[in-house]
Amino acid sequence: MTQTISVSIPVIETDRLILRAPRLSDLDAITCFATSDRARFVGGPGRPWDGWTSLTGLIGHWTLRGFGWWMIEDKASGQTAGRTGIGHHIDWPEPELGWHIYEGFEGRGIAHEAALAARRHAQTQMGLGPVISLIHRDNARSRRLAERLGAQIESETVIRDMPCLVYRHPKGDA
Repeated sequence: MTQTISVSIPVIETDRLILRAPRLSDLDAITCFATSDRARFVGGPGRPWDGWTSLTGLIGHWTLRGFGWWMIEDKASGQTAGRTGIGHHIDWPEPELGWHIYEGFEGRGIAHEAALAARRHAQTQMGLGPVISLIHRDNARSRRLAERLGAQIESETVIRDMPCLVYRHPKGDA
């Protein structure tokens, strides 16, 4: 007996970005992030095989939850610029809007554009929200982005031994 697993991951386009399903061709970019100091606020830096674990986890999340993380593709260059989306891992208190911007793409407003599109889709198409973002207190760039998105600190918690501020996003676009 054979079973087929399939998942439909919507594609979202913004002015400069394509939010799309993770692909095997994203593995190098994911691994570069996962093994770098840039991952320090999300449990890293990790080992080289953590890129593979991350990629398969991204795909598996869509399969198990029906929502998840999109890869952010820069339209101008065709390069993978990061990822954004909604995660709800078994040890998360509720669905979370998150983002990771890869080296060379920071400071261009990509995270804001991508996270806003992901949040809008989560609220209007998936019925999720107002979602949270779990952000390490020392992650100043992510905190500024959450605040720019209209999120406000609601509480503090610890996720996987890491203290986090819980930011609550507004319903709709702020």
